[in-house]
Amino acid sequence: MTQCSGGGVRRSRRTAHGTQPRFSSEGAAMFRTVEQSIPAHLISGAPRPTPVTVCLLYSADDPFAVRMVFPPEVSLSGAEVTWTFARSLLDEGLRTAAGGGDVRIRPCDRSRTLVELRSAEGVALLRFATGRLRHFLLHAYTTVPAELETCALDLDAGLAALLGGARDGGQD
Repeated sequence: MTQCSGGGVRRSRRTAHGTQPRFSSEGAAMFRTVEQSIPAHLISGAPRPTPVTVCLLYSADDPFAVRMVFPPEVSLSGAEVTWTFARSLLDEGLRTAAGGGDVRIRPCDRSRTLVELRSAEGVALLRFATGRLRHFLLHAYTTVPAELETCALDLDAGLAALLGGARDGGQD
C-alpha cells in the first residue's frame, strides 16, 4: 500500500531499491523521488462531487512516467489502484486538452484541471486544483529535467532485465 505524504511534497534521495543518485546538478545529489497527496473531486452522477485524496508519485528510475494512486475506498475493486502515464501528458494537459487513449487531461478553467481515466470498467472524471498539479510537476522537473530524462534511465539494468540474463552467443 502506498503511504503518501500528508499535504506537502516529500522528496527522497534514495529509490525504492535503496540506490544512490546516478547523476548530480552542480555537484549536489539530486532527489530521486517525489510524492505528494493532492485533494481532488471525483465527478459522477451524484448530486455533489466526491472528495478524494490522490497520491502523485514520480521517480527518477522511471523518468518519463507519473503515477496517480487512488485509495481503496474509491475503486470498484476495493483495492488501491495506480494509473501510470507520461509526465509530459500531465504537463501538456495543464495548458490544453491532451491525451487520446485511456488518460485524458484538460484545463477546466483557470484554476482547475480535469483528468479523465478510461478503462473497461468505465470512466472516472476527476477535478484537481491546477496549482497543486503544477507544484508537483515543478518538483518532478527539478528531480529530472525534461532534457535529461534519457540520461536518467539505467539502460544496462533495463536491458539485463529484458533479456533475463541471456548471454551474448556463449562468448565471455
